[in-house]
Amino acid sequence: MLRWQDTYPIVFALEDQYPTIDILGIRFTDLRQWILDLENFDDHPDGCNEKILEAIQMAWLDERAS
Repeated sequence: MLRWQDTYPIVFALEDQYPTIDILGIRFTDLRQWILDLENFDDHPDGCNEKILEAIQMAWLDERAS
């Protein structure tokens, strides 16, 4: 099960579902919903904040660049 602190497993799941999305163009409200919609995500919906979402976004950008 994925939780908010599971940054890279979340990134890998998001990249599988959204391989062509403009990562820097994502609104945090959309990113939050995409994470909540992941099949294996099981954490409190309000357990994240902008800092967590930004960390996921930056890790996703880093992962795609590598």
